[in-house]
Amino acid sequence: MSHKGGSTVSAVRDWLDCAHRALVEHTDVLNDLNVFPVADSDTGVNLSTTVGYATEAAQLIEGNDIGELLQHAGRAALEQARGNSGVLVALTLTAMGTSLEGSTRMTAGELRDAFSAAQVRCWSALTDPVDGTLISVLEAVSKVSLPENSQDGSNQQLSDWMDLVIARGSHAVIETVDQLPVLHERGTVDSGALGMLIVLVELRAALTGDLTRHNPVPDIIRDYSDHTGHKDKHDSVGFEVMCTVELSALDAAELRHELDSAGDSVLVSAVSETDNGYTWRVHVHVEDPEEALELMRARGQAVNVSVTSLGSDEPQVSP
Repeated sequence: MSHKGGSTVSAVRDWLDCAHRALVEHTDVLNDLNVFPVADSDTGVNLSTTVGYATEAAQLIEGNDIGELLQHAGRAALEQARGNSGVLVALTLTAMGTSLEGSTRMTAGELRDAFSAAQVRCWSALTDPVDGTLISVLEAVSKVSLPENSQDGSNQQLSDWMDLVIARGSHAVIETVDQLPVLHERGTVDSGALGMLIVLVELRAALTGDLTRHNPVPDIIRDYSDHTGHKDKHDSVGFEVMCTVELSALDAAELRHELDSAGDSVLVSAVSETDNGYTWRVHVHVEDPEEALELMRARGQAVNVSVTSLGSDEPQVSP
């Protein structure tokens, strides 16, 4: 699929489709770069799978409201999101959708606000957010100033601003090498951060329709990925446990606290509102998956449950 350019719902559908394709194309690189928070080599799979859910959902909703489309696509992705990185990219889409609700055409100013909303949403969903990850890229691009040499709200301003976004996002990805000790030791960038940059590059292409602009992703892969053929052994101990569950806000906060005591990499975020509270996507790394599952099920009926070993290439299983 080729980018036609524009800032309407058709461009958003184009963006998600092409972002999914680009993530699939770079799955192996992203998997090999995946060493934080654990070296389970699945970030590429998690990102491409999750964005795939968003892409499918975006094709099913009608209307011209960009925010409504992104919220729908993001929620669909969040309900079945894979991994920490998948949850964060799904949250990015839902937060952008909330910020852009009512818009039928994106401007640079609106999109900057949407990036800022996404950064805040992702940061608040994490129990222990750290610099040098996907959210660092979101934070960096949300602070890019609007260019003054083009008319406010114009397509030219949006195009010029997206060039600045890609430049700043690229720099933020490269900065991850020195922000996390495990990355500094390897001399590689964070996998999730690079995945977010890939998504942003496809957004620029969808908005401008211009595929001739410089794409920094191949340069970063060339300079900041492991070309030795060495692949870290999966010596991580434990499991990644995920589910979707309906809870009140209080129960969700208490579950987050319980999971934080049981494991790490805890992420609890609302998907959608229900009559009795909200549905939440829950993620945790633990040594004993049954302990996490018991905590989740004690609060409500857990669905879309998955348990993945962090110490091997075993396939994901659903209890």
